[in-house]
This record gives sequence, C-alpha cells and structure tokens, in this order.
Amino acid sequence: MKRPTRIGITNDAVDEEGNFIAPGPGLTLLDTIPGVEYEVFPEMHPEVTPQQIDGYDMVCSLTPKWTAKALKGNDRLLSVHRFGVGYDMIEVPALTEAGVALCITRDAVRRPVAAAILAFILALSTRMLTKDRLIREGRWAERARHHGIGLVDRTLGVIGVGNIGHEVFKLALPLDMQHIGCDPYITQKSVSDVNVELVDMDTVLKESDFLAICCPLNEETHHLIGEPELRKMKPSSFLINMARGPIVDEQALVRALSENWIQGAGIDVFEEEPTPATNPLLRMDNVILAPHSLAWLDQTFTGQWNSILAQIGALQRGTIPAGLLNTEVWDSPLFQRKLHLLLDS
Repeated sequence: MKRPTRIGITNDAVDEEGNFIAPGPGLTLLDTIPGVEYEVFPEMHPEVTPQQIDGYDMVCSLTPKWTAKALKGNDRLLSVHRFGVGYDMIEVPALTEAGVALCITRDAVRRPVAAAILAFILALSTRMLTKDRLIREGRWAERARHHGIGLVDRTLGVIGVGNIGHEVFKLALPLDMQHIGCDPYITQKSVSDVNVELVDMDTVLKESDFLAICCPLNEETHHLIGEPELRKMKPSSFLINMARGPIVDEQALVRALSENWIQGAGIDVFEEEPTPATNPLLRMDNVILAPHSLAWLDQTFTGQWNSILAQIGALQRGTIPAGLLNTEVWDSPLFQRKLHLLLDS
C-alpha cells in the first residue's frame, strides 16, 4: 500500500482549540485529498526547528522563520507552502540547497491586498477616521473643518507593479486617477491594460498624490523609503504600506508625518511586529493603522487553502505546482530524489 503524504501545519495557523484562525472549512479541506495525513505542530517557535519538521513531506507555514538550521539532516521534506506571498522570513537559498520547494499563494492574496490598499485610499481621501471620531465625540459642528480630497485626476503611484500592484491599478480604473508606477522588472506593455505609465523612482515619489508600496522585502528594498525619499513627496501626499514594514524607515516616517513632509499615511505593516505601545504612530491623527491583517478576509484564507491544496495535488502527481517560487529546485537531483520517493512509495 502506498504510504500517505504527511503534512505538518505550523501552530500559528490555529487558535487555542486547534481550529483554523479564519472562517471557512480551513484544515478540513485537507480531508478531501486522498492519501494525506496532517497534523498541527504542538508548539509554536519563532523559528522552525529540525524536530518539528522531522517525518513530514510537506509543511504549511504562516509566520515562523525558516533557516538552514531547520533543514539540516532532513532528507524527506519536499516542500514548504506559505500562506500569502511574502517570504522574507524564509531563507530561500537554504531551501533550494536542501532540495525543498517553496510555494506561495499569489492568486489568493492579489485581490484582498489590492482591495485593502484601495480602502486606505478611500478612507484617507474622505477623512473617514477623523469624521468617525467627530461624531463619537459629539463634535458635529466641526465637520466643515475636515473636508475630503477628490480622486479624479489625482495621481496614484505604485512601487512594485507586479501581482498586487497591477491589481491595485485594475481596481482603481473607475476612479479616473492618473496611474504611474516604478518597477525594474515590469515592461510597459504588461501594464498597458490598466493605463500605467512606468517611470523612475524619483518621478513616482514627486508626482504621486497617493503612493502605495507593493514590492517584496529583500536586501535591495530594506529602507527603500527613508528620509530622502519622503522629503521628495508632496506635502499633500499620502503613503500606503501594505507590503512589509522594514521597506519604510519607520523613524523617518514618524518625522514625515509629524513635520508635515507628507499629509498622511495608511500603514498595515511595521518594522517591529507586534508594534510596541510606545510607537509614536499610534498617537498620530493623520495616519490610519491596522495590525498586519487588513487583507485577512474569509475569502483570503479560503483562497490560500485552495491554492495549497492544488499545490499538494500537483506534487503528488509529480507535476510543477502553481506558485513555485524557487523554480530552479525542480531539476535539482536532491529534490527529484525526494519527489520520486514520494511518488514510488
């Protein structure tokens, strides 16, 4: 009898009672795949340990770090499936060297994250948070002092016009804004359907009324937005970060907001998470904040599970899964040996 495919799930994906943290079928979707056994790691560690992943063919992971140390001596693990698209917590070269595929769920997060960015744009432009406070605090008479900002012909700029950035422009088309983007890996033709003009970094900083960050965090993008960049932005502009906190120098952002280099910001990600109660951003009226979860929708998690299920099924059939990030691993002898052990057992 063919042995089952053993799948582990990191502990942060479930609550105290072992239920998946989001609405919907969650873990029970794995029951629909023939020949699968799964279990949740009994403990949560900031960094995955060799003991946790021992004996598994695949692991579904949310927030823990993955390093070469975790993979040392492991000759069975075939793949890691991350809920989401960010992989700054994963040492991708270490996985590749160990013959482990890394799969992400691009399709599942594209629309929810783009919609969250649009929500920030609409909330900031209408002064929604300020007006909510006015009415709760009995300050109705002050409403005329807090007028909003129309979006027609304003400039929407995006840094990183790939998967999510492209979707932001798609959702924004009915707003009749001007679209500019900065991305060295994207061609002008690939964004022609959403009326984007590709420009350099300086131009997107200087001309954007709303600037959304949609690029991944890596060595090149760490503190990509610091004091020099923030000073280039319009005093009337807004910065939106739904990507990763360290892409923005948070201390410089605090100064920019407090000294009116920019008008405001929408921030879902922070340099330190959870962000400490002493973070000055928490006391500012010109910024809307969320705890790295604005795109956590029921459809987000259902979509992620469906993507991961499709990836598991593809690997069980010996075919390349959608969302494979380190594509070079597929032809490595170590990965192929483990794949064939799974297929032939």
